[in-house]
Amino acid sequence: MIITTGDKAGIEIINRAKALASRTGSLYVPRRHTSLPKMAKQHGDDEIIVVLDNGARLVRAGEEPMEFHPSMGFIRAKRILKGESDPMLDAACMNEGNSVLDCTAGLGTDALVFAVMGGANTKITAVESSSSLAALLSEGLGHYTSGVEEINEAMRRVDIVNGHHLEVLRSLPDQSMDIVYFDPMFREPLMDSSAIRPLRWFANSDPLSEESINEAVRVARKTVVLKEKRGSDEFTRLGFSEQGRSHSKISYGVIVVDRI
Repeated sequence: MIITTGDKAGIEIINRAKALASRTGSLYVPRRHTSLPKMAKQHGDDEIIVVLDNGARLVRAGEEPMEFHPSMGFIRAKRILKGESDPMLDAACMNEGNSVLDCTAGLGTDALVFAVMGGANTKITAVESSSSLAALLSEGLGHYTSGVEEINEAMRRVDIVNGHHLEVLRSLPDQSMDIVYFDPMFREPLMDSSAIRPLRWFANSDPLSEESINEAVRVARKTVVLKEKRGSDEFTRLGFSEQGRSHSKISYGVIVVDRI
């Protein structure tokens, strides 16, 4: 993975790019008006993170660029700040201050919603198996500004971990998180939007293992939550109780641990 900047980046952006390269073990390459395709060819790497004032952009040869944006997470976050409910939070029985392990970070949408609900004292950890997507999320959540200070603060509270969720779960002590959450990429996508399409290249489409769920139950103090298509066989296979949402294509399954 290559880390670079825009053509007119100032010293602050350049320093951010160098720091990101150092954190991720990636190659920092000064932009110097070099086109991204040429840079990829010169260094033999077709994945490039471009550090920007307001976050970052992930570019891969032959794919649509993906720039960090809170997207639907921003809309949901604003609703929460207005006191409205959110089906994911309801399923998780989340309260202010609860800690969450989001095992499938994706675009960071759900992690942001958890962070807004959790407030200043919450701990949100989001696990992403793709190193390039994890770098994009880390830089985006750390520097994107939305115009709503509470949402900006919530983004900064999300800690991105690059790795497979099972290995992360195995490393955690018993009952060390209030909520453990899974949103695996749908093996049969419900939609093909411009926001989701680039993500599919980086997504891990392997089905969840029973071991992952067993580890999640060990780590959780309150609930383990699975987001899937309504009526999915995954709920039964993995031991979740599906929450009824007849009006939606999406549903949540819950395992209540409740050790608090």
